[in-house]
Amino acid sequence: MAKPVMLTAQGLKQLEEELDYLKGEKRREIAEKIKVARSYGDLSENSEYDDAKNEQAIMEARIATIEANLKNAVLIDEDEISNEHIHIGSRVTIENLKSSKKFEYKIVGSNESNPKDGKISDESPIGKGLLGYSIGDVVEIETPSGVLTFKVLNISK
Repeated sequence: MAKPVMLTAQGLKQLEEELDYLKGEKRREIAEKIKVARSYGDLSENSEYDDAKNEQAIMEARIATIEANLKNAVLIDEDEISNEHIHIGSRVTIENLKSSKKFEYKIVGSNESNPKDGKISDESPIGKGLLGYSIGDVVEIETPSGVLTFKVLNISK
């Protein structure tokens, strides 16, 4: 059985939109590139053709991945998330007790993670380490750079 893919409503919508784009506009664009490259003649030494076929293979692999993720999607109902404990879908504010730096993250499924946007995966060391904790808790988390100690300052939706 495949592993469930945890998604917020926004993450589900983004995957569906990407799938529509790849199956529609992007497939037509690559098919046109292949058609043009074929018109150049000998395919054995045709780098445009090879590039287009490689791009097509990458796109088809991405389509297959998205379809598998959607098939195994478990939608997180953010309205039902309590603010008592940290869950997937929670927005948390934590403080690194050593540096006194504060961070705000949204804990999301691994498909939605984007650290630049403050979205960290529930499978990342910090995301996984925070799950289940409450406001005021002090959490020690093993990270690739060593053990970090955080205090949970806030939990919201």
